[in-house]
Amino acid sequence: MRRRDFIKVVGGAVVASPLVAVAQQATRLPAIGFLSNASPDAFPERVDAFRGGLRDVGYVEGRNVAIEYRWAEGHNDRLPRLAAELVDRKVTVIAAIGGPNIALAAKAATTTIPIVFQIGVDPVEAGLVASLARPGGNITGVTSLNVDVGPKRLELMHMLVPQVTDMALLVNPTNPTNAANDAKEARLAADKLGVQLRVIQVSTKDDFNDAFAKLLQPRAGALLLGTDALFSSNKEQLIDFASRNLIPTASPYSNFASAGGLMSYGGDIINSWHLAGVYTGRVLAGEKPANLPVQQATKVELVLNLKTAKALGITVSPTLLALADEVIE
Repeated sequence: MRRRDFIKVVGGAVVASPLVAVAQQATRLPAIGFLSNASPDAFPERVDAFRGGLRDVGYVEGRNVAIEYRWAEGHNDRLPRLAAELVDRKVTVIAAIGGPNIALAAKAATTTIPIVFQIGVDPVEAGLVASLARPGGNITGVTSLNVDVGPKRLELMHMLVPQVTDMALLVNPTNPTNAANDAKEARLAADKLGVQLRVIQVSTKDDFNDAFAKLLQPRAGALLLGTDALFSSNKEQLIDFASRNLIPTASPYSNFASAGGLMSYGGDIINSWHLAGVYTGRVLAGEKPANLPVQQATKVELVLNLKTAKALGITVSPTLLALADEVIE
């Protein structure tokens, strides 16, 4: 071998060696399989909260942990396949974030890989855990007050527009647990207040135009959004419809009101995702899901957008203003 060629070979080996070492180090990082039914750009602030929870227990993405993201982008029927992909990738833990259908898909995919969920319904009733105190099996997580506060959300809307006698609720039937609970809780509140309630099903983004036509024939006096990610992921489209047709609309999630919607009332979703990140980190550190009680994020927030109220011709009472955690002017 000529000396020049020898130098090239040796030099190439010297250069390549650190790269191989870095690649080998990256493959040794524990991996979180992050499973969601939303889109990757829908909730950046929530994902940041999840990462913040990981940091609280010493894990930083790209430094000492890898995260493999799987987004169903509003198509709940994709969740089983995406969960199976994460199992095939042999991730260390699956973070099933956003709803019981996501957690159920993860639970059906594996009995051995630990799972941490974030949901807004009772995980015992959803069939995820044996009890809140002793989850059992390979799954635990965080539950927030989203579906449970549905009756209060309708009651607050009634306080905003007491003259309205008919309201509508959008639910996603491909997320059956949330859809059934959303409808049940809203109907109870509507019956108590003497308000007629129409439940309209929306399965994908493509169904919104049909739903809007139903909301206008006859015209709904007010609109409530269900807890599925489909509605929060498409809040701009819903806000635009509500604004153009002067329909007061409420969401479980605070970013709806901050984006121009009239009202939001529900659990503190940012805190809930943060707590899910903390639990995921604790499982990565070696704790067993069966020994981690399900956490209950109990804080709720009422956010009112006075600018939107004025555009809709709604006068917000001093009583309701006093109840609000945040008022956008």
